[in-house]
Amino acid sequence: MTTAAEKTRDQIADQIAAELGHSFDGEIIAGGHYVPLVRDGRTIYLSGQVPRVGTTVVVTGRVGDAVSLDKAREGAQICALRSLALLRRALGSLDVVEKVLRVGVFVQCTADFTQQSEVADAASDLLHRVFGDAGVHVRTAVGVYALPKNATVEVEMTVAAKQNIG
Repeated sequence: MTTAAEKTRDQIADQIAAELGHSFDGEIIAGGHYVPLVRDGRTIYLSGQVPRVGTTVVVTGRVGDAVSLDKAREGAQICALRSLALLRRALGSLDVVEKVLRVGVFVQCTADFTQQSEVADAASDLLHRVFGDAGVHVRTAVGVYALPKNATVEVEMTVAAKQNIG
């Protein structure tokens, strides 16, 4: 039996997705004319991910109005898991990631909502859970008026791989 200390990053990410009741095994759909990630040597830039599972954006609406802080945090976790699924497909395994460098979190919210950092913490905490100290990163969290597909949150990130990947 595998202990918690022996789990791979891929297994930890799968476990978190299962805890949330989602799977990211199928196609990861892009919402426009762009690529989900670009590699430049060891640096990988990931496009913003909304909380989409399959073809459905599962957390929509404005935080501070129809969406609770807890639901927005769940959306941020789903966004981060989508990013990890894209990384896994590009690299073969999350174990190839050396460091999460930067995370940007955009929160669709009311004008008086000021807990963007708490929403973003859900994605940051997930990354730390998967990567340990390699998941500690710099971050920006901002409130915005609207996001694509009425998504409550969108997360973008930049990571470094352990070796030059192209």
